[in-house]
Amino acid sequence: MSVKIRMTRMGRRHRPFFRINVIDSRAPRDGTIIEKLGHYDPIEKDKKKQLVLNLERVKYWLEKGAIPSDTISEILLKQGIKTGVLEDRRARREKALKLARKKGIPFTGLEREAAKKAAEEKAKAKKEKEKEAAAAAKPA
Repeated sequence: MSVKIRMTRMGRRHRPFFRINVIDSRAPRDGTIIEKLGHYDPIEKDKKKQLVLNLERVKYWLEKGAIPSDTISEILLKQGIKTGVLEDRRARREKALKLARKKGIPFTGLEREAAKKAAEEKAKAKKEKEKEAAAAAKPA
């Protein structure tokens, strides 16, 4: 059984609240949990109350092989707990970025948007040039 540390969304609309749980990876987001490790309230102003974690239990589950989600990995890093999962993901992303740069492929969303915009402008300029050429070739 693969175990993950991930968040369950609670709260109401426009007022998110997340519980940090240990869950079987095959269970749905709001499915049955194995253990509640803490909670995260992104709207809370006081930083001490915003994140409440039982770090002892988190370390225990990480030692047992639980895999944290991306968000949980970031939260744990801020708490001083490094996870190999986050480092591996960052290394893979860096490698993919280098490969994309080498091939000249846009990698980030901004790069894709800029490439799309440039292609549209190029097509528009080509159409205008064709119209001008057609108008010049047509005798009046």
